[in-house]
Amino acid sequence: MKVKTGIGVDSHRFVEGESNRPLVLGSLVFRDAPALAGNSDADVLLHAVTDAISGVTGRTIIGAVADEMCQQGITDSKAYLKVALEDLGDWKISHLSVALECLRPKIDPKVPALRHALAELLGVETNAVCITATTGEGLNDCGRGLGIHATAVLTVVSED
Repeated sequence: MKVKTGIGVDSHRFVEGESNRPLVLGSLVFRDAPALAGNSDADVLLHAVTDAISGVTGRTIIGAVADEMCQQGITDSKAYLKVALEDLGDWKISHLSVALECLRPKIDPKVPALRHALAELLGVETNAVCITATTGEGLNDCGRGLGIHATAVLTVVSED
């Protein structure tokens, strides 16, 4: 059995004031914080997961591919994740671990729903997805409530 691991990171600032879109994390809507700035839905969690898949496959999706999709009006980060998943070929996802750093929104109450949503998107069991969160004790902009930082570590296996 072969094993590969990919790491993905992403950060976005909040859009303060009026915004016509909600905060989306892991494909779920959060009502207790403003939206994140970005050309897409700025789902920092899915961007980090997509980057972790790119760390396995070697093909970067968040960047030129996602930018081109945005220009075509495709702003849902689930679409970028789907493209990355297609690149996995015969590799199967074994485990995903995500760490979020933010002061807001409160992540812990939504962890079960986030795990379930990610598991469905990735085609794995919920127990293969772990999500942790920290405020980082206010040591950086995310910990001071200005945005969200996500780090994802993905493990995949192949029988070949």
